[in-house]
Amino acid sequence: MRHKSASKIGIRNRPEPANRVLHIRIATFVALAAVLFLSAVLPLSARPQAAGDLAGTWKGELGEGAAKLHIVLTITKSSDGSFSGQLNSVDQGSIIPMENVTLKGDTVRFEVKAVGGVYEGTLNAARTELAGSWTQGGGAAEPITFTRSTGDATPKDTAQKPVEGPKEKPISTFVDVVVPIAPTAFKADGKWHLVYELHLNNMDRWDYKLTKVEAVAGDSTARSLVSYSGTDLEKIMSRPGQPSVTEKSTLAGGAMAVVYMWATVDSQDAVPATIRQRLTVKIGTYPEEQTVETAAIPVGRGPVAISSPLRGDHWLAGNGPSNTSGHRKALIPIDGHGAIAQRFAIDWVRIRDEGKTFKGDEKDNKNYLAYGSDALAVADGVVTEVKDGIPENIPGANSRAVPITLETVGGNHVIIDIGGGHFAFYAHLQPGSLRVKLGDKVRRGQVVGLVGNSGNSTEPHLHFHIENGSSPLGAEGLPYSLASFEVVGHDWTWKPSDAKGPGEIHKNEIPMENEVVNFTDKP
Repeated sequence: MRHKSASKIGIRNRPEPANRVLHIRIATFVALAAVLFLSAVLPLSARPQAAGDLAGTWKGELGEGAAKLHIVLTITKSSDGSFSGQLNSVDQGSIIPMENVTLKGDTVRFEVKAVGGVYEGTLNAARTELAGSWTQGGGAAEPITFTRSTGDATPKDTAQKPVEGPKEKPISTFVDVVVPIAPTAFKADGKWHLVYELHLNNMDRWDYKLTKVEAVAGDSTARSLVSYSGTDLEKIMSRPGQPSVTEKSTLAGGAMAVVYMWATVDSQDAVPATIRQRLTVKIGTYPEEQTVETAAIPVGRGPVAISSPLRGDHWLAGNGPSNTSGHRKALIPIDGHGAIAQRFAIDWVRIRDEGKTFKGDEKDNKNYLAYGSDALAVADGVVTEVKDGIPENIPGANSRAVPITLETVGGNHVIIDIGGGHFAFYAHLQPGSLRVKLGDKVRRGQVVGLVGNSGNSTEPHLHFHIENGSSPLGAEGLPYSLASFEVVGHDWTWKPSDAKGPGEIHKNEIPMENEVVNFTDKP
């Protein structure tokens, strides 16, 4: 799927021509998650300002006519005075982290590193309008003015006004911590990673301010694996159903939040057998922080080994595994259960020699290097789901040949049961190109269909992920490993001429976000 930050089955944003503002590379499944949930740090200017000068929701429009994009900024302010935020490209279904959000006097600046974008603007005296310009990928600056949403017209900082708390030390902290699916350690970029989520529910009547979240080894050493606090904690949290919350780490009674954990260790030997969660919280106005430590949960070993879903060189892992990828946070409730099927999904696009994914008319699918490539079975298995007959989109941020629903979001697609509770999902294939049907037994390396641009997709690409059930979005995404691939570059603007020597061979790993790889293993 395509969307630079698009989420759910989509591709990522790649730098595009200046007239294609906010290049959010590949939109695919990501857009569905965007409706479920939708920030870099510098002290405020020395002159007196209202506590919530910049915090709040800001809306603006980038571009003109059919290419116009509606942009929503959600900016939060931490207790230390720093800002963080997310940029929501509404039309593209893409939610992207903002970095280095600063307010100096009336001047506002922030970066959106995932798409190579920078915004600089000026607040008006009433703090209701932000006028400035957006630049991306070295292109020309484009004007955009943001207006503060009505609900945020009067600056406010609820984090500084906690409700009354208990008079005596609480006998317990009534926060429910749930890990929906325990992590399985996997290797990427030479290190080992543990990726999972915490669902937090405040079951108390007081406000709970989360000040620190830490993952520790479940053994007697209790060594710290990763720790988040302050702005870093705000960046890895979401508040489903409450996209305008100005401080995500403060939970009112009955509220819930999601924390996206990502721990990295240097070697497989350093991967613990179990992990615990250690949370530090402040309850209402009670002065002392309280600590909650959960029971240990097991850590899985050995992600499923597969072969490459594609052949050839210069494939970019758009929206690939990272803790800021749109796929990573695509929590979607299906049939009464929320899951992240795209937790480790990749939107594979192919880079041409000019550093673009297409040549010539960008509205013609056939001009994209990825278009028509063979999508390959990554292991022996049995086909459990097929969808065909969905017409292809004209490439573009807002072009969809059919309305996007749960039935059409993946476009023409195939799911293969590859055994051991693992299912391989291929999305956005060309109509009429599927080479398999329901119930077919397939062999590793067999062609299952051709890469296309159907469903929630902005340009030809292959959305691929492994999950624990036969459902495009209603299962949990699982890590996997490829026998071998060669990393030759990074990012959407990479060109073969940028190479400074031979690529780096990676074995039994998964490619990370925006790595450009050559597939070297042969099914």
